[in-house]
Amino acid sequence: MQKLEEVYGDRIVGSISGWDRIRFRGTVRWLASMRGIASFMGARKILLKDFGEWAEGITKRIRRVCADQAEKLGIPMQYLRSSGIDKEALARQIARDRNVKEGSICMFSIVEPCLAPLVCGNRNTKKLEVQMRQRKCVWIYHYWNDPVVGFGHTRLQTWLPLSATVCINGRHWLERQLVREGVEYMKDGNAFPYIADLQRAQQCLDEQLRTNWTELLQDLLERSCPPVRQALGSDVLNYYWSADETEWATDVMFHSTAALDKIFPSLLRYGLVSAQSPAIMRFFGRSTRDGKMPKRAPDEIASDLRKRYEGMRLKHWINRNSIKMYNKAGNILRLETTINSTREFKVFRRPNDDPSRPASWQKMRKGVSDMHRRAQVSQGCNKRYADHLAAASIKETLLQSAQDICSHAVKKGRRYRAINPWREDDFNTLQFLARGELTVSGFRNRDLRQWLYPSIDASDKVALHRASGRVTRRIQLLRAHGLIKKISRTTRYSLTAKGRKVATAILAASSVDTEQLMEIAA
Repeated sequence: MQKLEEVYGDRIVGSISGWDRIRFRGTVRWLASMRGIASFMGARKILLKDFGEWAEGITKRIRRVCADQAEKLGIPMQYLRSSGIDKEALARQIARDRNVKEGSICMFSIVEPCLAPLVCGNRNTKKLEVQMRQRKCVWIYHYWNDPVVGFGHTRLQTWLPLSATVCINGRHWLERQLVREGVEYMKDGNAFPYIADLQRAQQCLDEQLRTNWTELLQDLLERSCPPVRQALGSDVLNYYWSADETEWATDVMFHSTAALDKIFPSLLRYGLVSAQSPAIMRFFGRSTRDGKMPKRAPDEIASDLRKRYEGMRLKHWINRNSIKMYNKAGNILRLETTINSTREFKVFRRPNDDPSRPASWQKMRKGVSDMHRRAQVSQGCNKRYADHLAAASIKETLLQSAQDICSHAVKKGRRYRAINPWREDDFNTLQFLARGELTVSGFRNRDLRQWLYPSIDASDKVALHRASGRVTRRIQLLRAHGLIKKISRTTRYSLTAKGRKVATAILAASSVDTEQLMEIAA
């Protein structure tokens, strides 16, 4: 967040980065497939025709144990008639009514959809077989305010394959850490408008990365249903834990709500206008060729600006992963990366199929063993997005920003013409400079040539040579006006602070109609 804090340093208190909401999924792998269920039943000498009675017995046992556990913990066990009920809000209300500050709050049982094994007849083979189908079963929710991780819940499927979900929030976890450390704070939902010691708070968030996730999650699950792993009469059926969805949030804290409100509209406008598909790919660490989309582009790249009850939210997607920006708790600018599809990122590790092979870059897994790498990737996404937004800082009028380039420039005794922002070729050049991916990777002669002259046939060498020459002279013009600079020992160029300011100002002004400009000026 260095660039963003450098630009708005007089308005920003500081920032913290760490886990926000995380949804873990526990799977008994032996029971998670048709083949696994069939082999398990064969090992236990359970006939297919007896599957229904056997599975129903397991369900009754799990539900009875959960009810006994609720009674033992002294918490209500409530059946909900609709899955559309806001269970978290209801649990928080019960906690307030019963004055529960720490420990178990309540349990809910509710019928919800699930993927479960059934034994059905095959018309072709005239035999019974196991099939995985969508159906409904009873799920048990256990809400708690844990002394270590704070508010969260577990969710247990009472029908085979006994899948489990554990949801925690890194910001609730941080609150528990700050209390133990004796650090003063103010908390609003899952955000902190004020923390007395930001450096210590960041250290607490970093400590979360060193968690033994399997041990923590198994412990949270067994508090809801202690003998869940023994429900099938076997001690060897352990849960494999994976992270279905993770949110990594960077909270940039401003001195006041007014300080954030003053710049937030320009951040939204700039983020929406400048974040084209190649730029969004760069936010996620995906490379683009010559500033264009690669041939194997993602299936979906989208942006969306939406009004929330707290304020405005700008969100960018690549397939099932996203990064968003919104204002929260008055004085917090939150940048948040959500990862659902881990296979689009990589981790340096040994291959699963052959541990004897040397480590190399492999696709990231959902398993908790890659949680630390997922945190690194998410922080990188937030940082690149923050650096991109830093270019939206315009503290001058359009005239003040652009008047310098509207006059001729002299460099090393050579006179260069003025740049006219409203001339088509000059405006197209400034529009190119405002593109988001240039903030990260810079550009080459070829990139600008393809932007200005997209219709030139790649096989026409003469036309390409002439266009490259024109672009070379244009790059010299931009360097003379101080809009770009050469990256040492490369053929690439990057924007200067002046270049970002001018290009952003021109781009922002071009996206506003005359009536809006008159209202702003008034």
